[in-house]
Amino acid sequence: MSVRNKLDISAYFVVGPENTKGRPVVPIIQDAVEGGFTCLQIRSKTVSARELIQLTHRASEVIAQAGKSDTVALLVDDRLDVVLAARKQGIKVDGIHVGQSDIPVEVCREYLGDDSIVGLSARTHELFEYIKTADVSQIDYFGAGPLHETKTKPDCGLNLDGKVITRSFDDIAKLAKLSPIPVVVGGGVKLADIPQLAETGVDGFFVVSAVSEADNPKLEAAKLVDTWKSHTPLKR
Repeated sequence: MSVRNKLDISAYFVVGPENTKGRPVVPIIQDAVEGGFTCLQIRSKTVSARELIQLTHRASEVIAQAGKSDTVALLVDDRLDVVLAARKQGIKVDGIHVGQSDIPVEVCREYLGDDSIVGLSARTHELFEYIKTADVSQIDYFGAGPLHETKTKPDCGLNLDGKVITRSFDDIAKLAKLSPIPVVVGGGVKLADIPQLAETGVDGFFVVSAVSEADNPKLEAAKLVDTWKSHTPLKR
């Protein structure tokens, strides 16, 4: 059975070499997986395709060594070429996450097949109308946010007028109700946000720096996951 059939986006970690304060990425990925994260996205706008493939390979090995290849999804941000090249080399990659201005989801689906996960960043502009009317037949989940402005992705939540729109917990609760598919929310999310975020009814949270820049990434990952679980008893 493919990971797509039992996709768990409750604890979603996004990471690349530019997010770790100069520390090696792979041990931090290992910390996140061991800390209980259920979905991993490799994202970098600075390294070469070859480096991304290598990092994806190492991440896949970390997940396999933890015995979680069937339960922890491994995705690559934006780079369909990297996913295809990695698979050609026999690396287990479960899918891709794309933004509204990246490769169209139907192209990703055509090349990656029905067993793959395709995630899409929800449109900031006219968000609620978009969520209600979007064709979700090709995608598995929406990524939404930001909850707070974030230096990790300064263009997250950028509106047509160039201003960043952050989302209140009320907005997020409304989003959870309207969306026909699962929603994962991030953007500057910290441990203190998790209880309230869990109560909005969304399917998960995503973080970058809360784990990748933590002094003890494994401890921070476990705290985030445990706090989420303790505030979403119906989804545990």
